[in-house]
Amino acid sequence: MSAPHTSIDSTDDDLKVLAEKLQARGLVCGSFVAPVWAPTGGGSAMGNEMEVRKFLEQVRKACVIGRKMTALGVRPSGVIRIDSATGTGDWYKDPKANTEKIAKTFREAANIAEAEGQRLAAEGEICWAGMHGWDHMLHLLEMVNRPKTVGFQADMAHTMLYTLGYNSPESRIVAEGCATPEEITAALKKVTKALRPWTIDFHVAQNDGTVKGQGSHDKTGRHCPPDDPNGLMDIVKVAGMWMRDDNGVPTRAFEHICWDGCMFPNDVMTDPQTWNKVLKVMIDVRDAHGWN
Repeated sequence: MSAPHTSIDSTDDDLKVLAEKLQARGLVCGSFVAPVWAPTGGGSAMGNEMEVRKFLEQVRKACVIGRKMTALGVRPSGVIRIDSATGTGDWYKDPKANTEKIAKTFREAANIAEAEGQRLAAEGEICWAGMHGWDHMLHLLEMVNRPKTVGFQADMAHTMLYTLGYNSPESRIVAEGCATPEEITAALKKVTKALRPWTIDFHVAQNDGTVKGQGSHDKTGRHCPPDDPNGLMDIVKVAGMWMRDDNGVPTRAFEHICWDGCMFPNDVMTDPQTWNKVLKVMIDVRDAHGWN
């Protein structure tokens, strides 16, 4: 929800036009990303009073737009995606106090979301303070303690990196030099068991075990095409680890799933075959674990 995409300051007329465009194509929208980062008008969730105020205002605006798009008939489900909007370096200066600050901000964000009939999903990316390790993410969600309103957004490309300890060596599960598909799958059993109960939004994705990014998104998950020969996950199998409980029963914890290919270069994004491949694996995931 940020220009040049859909502005966080969209008017009612802007939203009506967007809804009409979706309806004309037989489409709906779902989860929205609140632009909580400083360059887009937000601020650090563990920052000073002004930064936190800016963070919360972006959450409020995104929640209002979410409510309005539902009222316009084009958003039957979905969450508002958030993160801590600050890097890991400052967090390590005082992990305990900084996690408490983030948790407090998230609880205030939860109050805003509830007032607008929305839920918030914190996406576990390794570049965000207090969310950069699977154990740190779990601890933060438990501290927020608003499970009906604040949950976890699992993106397979990002959650896979949790097993490798990028930006959080203390959270590493797979030993260095042992990042094989078999080791990754085994390690993800621990990650999914811990975070699945909190998961309310899900992104199917692939990752080759490397990181990329720039600025505030430095060292984050590299999304690969579903048929990338270097991909380290059996996509359908790993998706099932998020979508089924310990007894193998589908949790049905979310109404829709999506593919996150935000790290694809433009020439890949504009190739129709990219989306044929994506849709195929999405259908495979749905058929194996989802909806009829």
